[in-house]
Amino acid sequence: MPKLTVWQNGIRHDKRFEGAPVLSRVLAEMGLSVPQPCGGRGRCGKCRVEARGAVSPPNALEEKAGGRLACQLVLLDNCEVTLPQSQEMAQIQLEGRGHAGALHPMAGRYGAAVDLGTTTLALKLYALSDGRNIASAARVNPQTAVAADVMGRIGAALQGELPRLERMALGALDSMVREACEKAHIPEGSVETLAITGNTTMLYLLRGLSPLALSRAPFEADHLFGEWAEILGRKAYLPPCMNAFVGADITCAALASGLAEKEETALLVDVGTNGEIALWKDGALHVASTAAGPAFEGAGIRMGLSSVPGAIDSVWLEDGRLKAHTIGDMPPKGVCGSGLIDAVAVLLDSGLIEETGRVEAERLRLAGEVYLYPADIRAVQLAKAAIAAGIRTLMHASGVKADDIHTLYIAGGFGSHLDIHSAARIGLIPRELTGKVSVIGNAALAGATELLLDTKKLTDVALIAASARHVPLGGNPWFNEAYMEEMLFPEEQQGAFRP
Repeated sequence: MPKLTVWQNGIRHDKRFEGAPVLSRVLAEMGLSVPQPCGGRGRCGKCRVEARGAVSPPNALEEKAGGRLACQLVLLDNCEVTLPQSQEMAQIQLEGRGHAGALHPMAGRYGAAVDLGTTTLALKLYALSDGRNIASAARVNPQTAVAADVMGRIGAALQGELPRLERMALGALDSMVREACEKAHIPEGSVETLAITGNTTMLYLLRGLSPLALSRAPFEADHLFGEWAEILGRKAYLPPCMNAFVGADITCAALASGLAEKEETALLVDVGTNGEIALWKDGALHVASTAAGPAFEGAGIRMGLSSVPGAIDSVWLEDGRLKAHTIGDMPPKGVCGSGLIDAVAVLLDSGLIEETGRVEAERLRLAGEVYLYPADIRAVQLAKAAIAAGIRTLMHASGVKADDIHTLYIAGGFGSHLDIHSAARIGLIPRELTGKVSVIGNAALAGATELLLDTKKLTDVALIAASARHVPLGGNPWFNEAYMEEMLFPEEQQGAFRP
């Protein structure tokens, strides 16, 4: 039986295989993975590896990418592969702003609050006797090796990958619990309770439920959670989702923001691969979701990166010259989401990008050998138009104008690193709301923490989910028109960018 040898970070891994499997599948069986934002279709070029030995010759997709791709390379006999140096994301958001109440914790000595995000996973470990946070853990969601977004994972699950996706979620969760326990110097078995939030698809995959209902009209989830389950041998609470594409993460974010406890109108936006929007008015929560795509996570961008050392995370103008900062102050290797938005905003102000998105140059240099390309600008237009049009449609459906909104809550890890003025400059958020923004970080995790430490809030979160009124965007003529309008960048400048 032939053998595959894999090198990563100087460590050797060996595995025997049968037949002629695709490399990415064997890597997954080995517990190794490479990014596949395009879902393994050979389009993004992010899963590049070095290969030697008996493997298939490069196909057309690999020749276009300029290297061997794990999702295309076929193993034929004994061979050796070198994977890129693995780097955990440097800016996974663990902190979020919630409002703690009295301590009425879930059962057990220790418990963990978990946010199962589409791109990143975060966990905080607590001593339930006094509510102390004693350790944390975070990592990239291993399911990104299958697909970058929820629709890609739904498709993969329906094509037989559901058991694998479930194993990935459970394996990552188990690994984070172990890591947090090691940091806190407590036995792993002493963690008895979990509060796990995530979008609807993530919770389906965690529980091994077929997402068929999420894949076809009328897109009505046949399971909305708000229940207890046994996960990894522990008692776990999964908060209620609002519908197929507005999940428990937004329910928890709404809880953490406290918007449902106030009389004023408020808007909550989680900017990410699946943009989720909630508008609180007169005791009702109007909700919508829009597929922004993975551009804001650095995927689908030619030199895009996640939040790793060397990624450009901010861009500004100084004395008429473009300046950039990288994570870890490392030499620039690419650009992550926050840097991408800054860059487009600055290039708009510089006149190098027109309001239509047209760019005369073949590429625009950001720093070092990192460039933006016309296709990258188009990806930003598509992503920001989806979010902005979703906001406008929700406001229209609820009869709300910008002046009526008291607070715009920006939630999620990406939003925590977002420059609000840059976001307004490119038209991602309404300019009129820039002075009303409250950045609340990983509010989904903060909400899950509140549930873990105060079981009386289980009633609150159920009421929030019950108050939700879904505003569908698919086939919505108002959304479609707003989307086309929001494809344009705003003409007017909105002030200087921070040095």
